[in-house]
Amino acid sequence: MIKTFLNSSFQIRDLGDLKFFLGLEISRSREGIHICQRKYALDILSDAGLLGAKPCNTPMIKDNKFLYNSKAQPHDSTSFRRIIGRLIYLTNTRPDITFVVQQLCQFMQSPTEDHYMEAMRILKYIKTAPAQGLFYSSASRLQLRAFSDSDWATCPKTRRSVTGFCIFLGSSLISWRSKKQSTVSRSSSEAEYRALASTTCEIQWITFLLQELNMDCSAPTTLYCDNQSARNIASNPTFHERTKHIEIDCHIVRDKLQAGLFKLLPISSSNMLADFFTKPLEPTTFNSILNKLGILNLHSPS
Repeated sequence: MIKTFLNSSFQIRDLGDLKFFLGLEISRSREGIHICQRKYALDILSDAGLLGAKPCNTPMIKDNKFLYNSKAQPHDSTSFRRIIGRLIYLTNTRPDITFVVQQLCQFMQSPTEDHYMEAMRILKYIKTAPAQGLFYSSASRLQLRAFSDSDWATCPKTRRSVTGFCIFLGSSLISWRSKKQSTVSRSSSEAEYRALASTTCEIQWITFLLQELNMDCSAPTTLYCDNQSARNIASNPTFHERTKHIEIDCHIVRDKLQAGLFKLLPISSSNMLADFFTKPLEPTTFNSILNKLGILNLHSPS
């Protein structure tokens, strides 16, 4: 139907199902669609001379904090920016490197050898499974669910927190973010509430998009948050001494909750998938969340 409509207005040629587009490799089956950037990842490894390097099991060591050390040996900023720029594009299908790439982006102006070695660790991690990517199941339900989290005052220099969220359409991951917050939060509850505000805006945008595609999204999105105080702030219409300094735009959470855009539910920290986008994790937890996000490697022997 779409092909017929386009053909009536433009001269087009049907090349069949999409298989490769701007570095994205698309594989189709009865089970669903898999999108990865295998060739692009291998090209990065080849240019860095790491095709024969020993792989790493995680992109970042747990509890590692990226700092700027004025005494550390500086590294060429041009080559560092090129690597990070290519890694940013790779995050289109690799949510597993989103957090660490976001962290390294803060040192684009004056990178050191330490930062360069961290970038090399990401590449060694990618070598573990260059064909790893997103899988969209054909049996997935058209129901939105989201996870919102924050790591309070994680930046050792500015003490700003990191917002992390991930949004699923059924079992398929369709949106995620890892970003340092623009202001300092006075408490973990405030940091979590700011993360909820960012997640709410993304849910609203996705809802509008689904409506434009004539998809039924009348059911409220299920939004999970592991901070009870943040949930209370969103549910309580009364301003208190501890919350009155929070910007008005953050209270979109309360407004959209009352409007029925989403329902806010508790979840244990051990089951919070958005942890993936706020802090480095140890290998066992990292791989557990990786599987729950629906990130698959079709070239795996298993």
